[in-house]
Amino acid sequence: MDLTAVFKSVKAASRSLNLVSDKKINEVLLALADEVEKQSSRILEGNAKDLAKKDPSDPMYDRLKLSEERLKGIADGIRDVVKLPSPIGRIIDERVRPNGLNIKRISVPFGVIGVIYEARPNVSLDVFALCLKSGNACILKGGTDAHESNSAIVEIIHKVLEAQGLDTNVVALMPAGREATGALLTARGYVDLIIPRGGAGLIRFVNDNAKVPVIETGAGTCHTYFDTTGDIIKGKNIIFNAKTRRPSVCNTLDTVIIAEDRLKDLGQLCQDLPSKNVAIYADEAAYKALEGCYPANLLNKASEEDFGKEWLDYKMSIKTVKNVDEAIEFIQIYGNGHSEAIVAECEATCNKFLTLVDAACVYANAPTSFSDGGQFGLGAEIGISTQKMHARGPMGLEELNSYKWIITGNGQVRS
Repeated sequence: MDLTAVFKSVKAASRSLNLVSDKKINEVLLALADEVEKQSSRILEGNAKDLAKKDPSDPMYDRLKLSEERLKGIADGIRDVVKLPSPIGRIIDERVRPNGLNIKRISVPFGVIGVIYEARPNVSLDVFALCLKSGNACILKGGTDAHESNSAIVEIIHKVLEAQGLDTNVVALMPAGREATGALLTARGYVDLIIPRGGAGLIRFVNDNAKVPVIETGAGTCHTYFDTTGDIIKGKNIIFNAKTRRPSVCNTLDTVIIAEDRLKDLGQLCQDLPSKNVAIYADEAAYKALEGCYPANLLNKASEEDFGKEWLDYKMSIKTVKNVDEAIEFIQIYGNGHSEAIVAECEATCNKFLTLVDAACVYANAPTSFSDGGQFGLGAEIGISTQKMHARGPMGLEELNSYKWIITGNGQVRS
């Protein structure tokens, strides 16, 4: 594949999108949602080929796996995107200067967005729907593990675009392998923005090699602090949900931080976790508190490497601290700005945590599993940004637009 030719074609297609109405975009997306359901057997056939190469015991297997039910949910997600207002052309600011110049700041698409992601074929449809609705063309670089699934999905997208009279080059799928990734990361002049979705290793690789602007998303090292004033029932339910709902996703709990005077309650806080075979890596104090009341085969002594780690598995670490101040300091050292939570009944303690913890999403008495565009009412998301420039947290349609200034005059000249 001539990748430069692909980049040129996508760039040209992105310009053509500027003349496509929101009504037409919605028609395309609705047609795509219908086609995904009609062609589910074609997608599942490709997915089966990918799954055959993966160990079912690998937590990533669940990320990779598609089903009729999941495809129906993806199609419904596309329909939800249709219902959202277009972010294009919003007047963000407007003013008339003393000299009569009318100055507007309006939202506009980035142009071409490259998304690099691992074994999650649902991302292909989510990204395309969000990019098209926000007026962007997209270049998809999925992981080798999901290449058959992604190929089937993009084949269906192209079929719908052609039937609807749109340029099929508004979406392109890169070939498998790192060579294509490197070409995408250095495609200055063709690609306007790169969004990596995956683990810390992928994001490091993208940051180290990209010559195109990058928004970091995906990797999350998430903590939940159980305070001196924490409610045991709330804490038990929050910890269980945050750890076990979907352990292979980025908003999953990685480390429980507990106030030392609540160690006596640690066994109760963790009592539901063995039902999911959650392995715990506990510091010395927490290990002693759990010894005898947590299954010995699932209880381990923590090492330094077990903190600040994104497990993406039925595993977590536990750290003991004196108070909320030490918890905040620990998160400052080991967190990466994704999602953090506190369980506490003291309003002042909650407010201190919410104010001082530096992360995209900070929770009081709720699990980090809520860090999701759909849960925030944004519709589908393209990722959860852990950086601070332009976008932070779940990225929906608005975050996929930049802006430009429109200045209208009547012959004025500058003195």
